[in-house]
Amino acid sequence: MNSWQFDRKSYEKRVQWYTQARFGMFLHWGLYAIPARGEWVRSIERIPKEEYMPFFREFNPVDFDPAKWASMAKNAGMKYMVLTAKHHDGFCLFDSALTDFKSTNTPCGRDLVREFLDAARAEGLKTGLYYSLLDWYHEDYPHYKDMHHPMRENPACSNEKRDFSRYLDYLHGQVRELCSNYGKLDILWFDFSYGDMRGEKWKAEELVSMVRSLQPDVIIDNRLEVSGEGFGSLAEGHPTPWHGDFVSPEQIIPPEELRDPDGRPLVWECCVTMNNNWGYHAQDHYFKPSSMLIRKLVECVSKGGNMLLNVGPDARGNFPEESVRILEGIGKWMKMNGKSIYGCGMSGLPKPDFGRITAKDNRLYFHIFENTIGPVPLTGLNEEELESIRLLSDGHEIRIPKNWITGNYPGIVFADLGPDPVLPDPVDTVLEVTLKEK
Repeated sequence: MNSWQFDRKSYEKRVQWYTQARFGMFLHWGLYAIPARGEWVRSIERIPKEEYMPFFREFNPVDFDPAKWASMAKNAGMKYMVLTAKHHDGFCLFDSALTDFKSTNTPCGRDLVREFLDAARAEGLKTGLYYSLLDWYHEDYPHYKDMHHPMRENPACSNEKRDFSRYLDYLHGQVRELCSNYGKLDILWFDFSYGDMRGEKWKAEELVSMVRSLQPDVIIDNRLEVSGEGFGSLAEGHPTPWHGDFVSPEQIIPPEELRDPDGRPLVWECCVTMNNNWGYHAQDHYFKPSSMLIRKLVECVSKGGNMLLNVGPDARGNFPEESVRILEGIGKWMKMNGKSIYGCGMSGLPKPDFGRITAKDNRLYFHIFENTIGPVPLTGLNEEELESIRLLSDGHEIRIPKNWITGNYPGIVFADLGPDPVLPDPVDTVLEVTLKEK
């Protein structure tokens, strides 16, 4: 009989910092930065191992400067960073004793995970590592007829002599290395389950038990049981021993807030690319502007979620120029308005026509994306409960107008932004509304 029981109290304590942080950086980086056609290039183009290995022998990111990466994340207002320690191609950015397919055996010759973690911690950021459950390099991982393996359509790559239990020993061993050799980890981001490759197929209970014994406070995503599809057992109301601590919607913000069957808000994080690929893609210049990503971060927070925004560094270890500009744009806004993001969540008020609302304690943050004609209606508020209204970016008083224009709408509180019809911040002008203590 299974004695495991879900401990909600310890769970809520574990995720507390995470729901305060709200904004993090994802980093997809590896050999695939050299072909520069995205991180799935081996699978999509069915590249045999021997044709992929030249990238291993060439890998030497001479510009890699993790302190610079961490500084850019911090200046963008991010509170945590998550790096791909191993992606689906099996290449490891850390000095694993269990494989030769690692960064220390390339011309680079460095343990990139260790340098990354040291740099992020030096900036006061929380740290996370991504680890792929898939492995297209390991000989014991299913090849032929696997849904994703580059050799899935090649009958010569039969699975006859492959021993999946050996692969599981490898997977568990590498996770043990990451949890034992690199100090305190704040997030462990597994990716991903599919078909019948989920849950106990990965020996997930044993895996999570080992992780928790080594890193008792680490937060684990939900992809030992799902992928970007599905929300997982905690969200469904019957947590397994390998339940995810957070739901991980990918490339889509949930249309509404996420709750479990008992109505409790779920902890969730939307992972988003800046362009259309996670790994570096030299031809993909379809970047989302910083103005859009600021508003999407606000949307996530207004629905009780986090945003994990991805950067795919190039083969030399540099962030794409577009990514640098986007981060700078977000950082400029966050410096003035981050108070409306950190520790904030759902307001319980209806979404206004002009934007969104985030909330923390007795403060409401009205995010104005769109100009109004005349004063701004703060629907859902009573004037008697208001302590003050201020423009968040500079703290100046915003007055409640009393005139014939607003007089036709009794019961609605309006905010007067002054005679200029153009918003002070065309991206997102934030009003901080403080309610009287009850």
